[in-house]
Amino acid sequence: MLFDAADYDAHEAVHFASDAASGLQAIIAVHSTHLGPAAGGCRWWTYADDAAALTDALRLSRGMSYKNAMAGLPMGGGKAVILKGAPKTEEMLEAFGSAIDGLGGRYVTAEDVGMSDADMTVIARRTRHVSGLPVAGGAAGGNPGPSTAEGVFVGMRAAVRHKLGRDLAGTHVAVQGLGSVGHALVRKLAAAGAKLSVADIDEARAARVADEVGATLVDNAAIMTVAADVFSPNALGAILTEFSIARLDVAVVAGAANNQLATPADGARVAARGILYAPDYVINAGGIINVATEYLGSGDAAGVAAQIARIEGRLADIFAEADASGRATDAVADAMARKLIGRG
Repeated sequence: MLFDAADYDAHEAVHFASDAASGLQAIIAVHSTHLGPAAGGCRWWTYADDAAALTDALRLSRGMSYKNAMAGLPMGGGKAVILKGAPKTEEMLEAFGSAIDGLGGRYVTAEDVGMSDADMTVIARRTRHVSGLPVAGGAAGGNPGPSTAEGVFVGMRAAVRHKLGRDLAGTHVAVQGLGSVGHALVRKLAAAGAKLSVADIDEARAARVADEVGATLVDNAAIMTVAADVFSPNALGAILTEFSIARLDVAVVAGAANNQLATPADGARVAARGILYAPDYVINAGGIINVATEYLGSGDAAGVAAQIARIEGRLADIFAEADASGRATDAVADAMARKLIGRG
């Protein structure tokens, strides 16, 4: 039953949307509107079954509540997943837009895995509650990937300084996932003088990126066991498990993937190994800062950059509190976020 699901966590609403004509099957999860409309992207993905899709939507939605609160945004948390069965067509995206519009502004969507700013343009034909639209000039908005990468970059710098006492130059970073975020991130790391090992499920893409930035190409199945200073997960979540944590050979974990910890116990497992974990929803907030600023009309690209820069100090505070209290960094961040959304 939904209310007994492990990740339900008192969601305010969970909506199931379907459209037989276009093949749309979607879940829209609204975790909290305590701080404002629930903002979070839409993911188009193939799931093992409907239960897996629901779990993903619930976990991602709760993560967005925490992420938006910790980023200081006047937005709640929500997320949508479209089950990747029928082809993604304009008719399907329009039907999804109609489903969002029917919620009356309680949920604001943007792109996530499998979606693009062009898809957002189609969705916007049926609803104004959408962000991440193509932009020009110095406006906020557009593809959130580069903004997410910038946040991960400054957050990783904070983690390396805290754990290793140095900057990124000469730091060995093993990067998993080279999509919009991961590719932008390795460019920034290469420019900063980091030593890079990279991998992606798309071997051809990984080879191109490795050649571009002068990185060492690693098989995707082996990237988590590379001996490095930092492991940076930038693909899908739930990759930090009891098994994988035991095999890590790094001092820091800092990346853009959502829900990196497979279970609530895994944050403590990372900490017990002496590895500094940058809570995912804090370090990867750059993208939502960008699209929220666009949706709210509250600033421009320069203002977005200034907000993203604050991620570095926010993580430094979390690391310091974790050291002082003896708690794992994810537990410290969760407590801060839940207090901000009125659930502390």
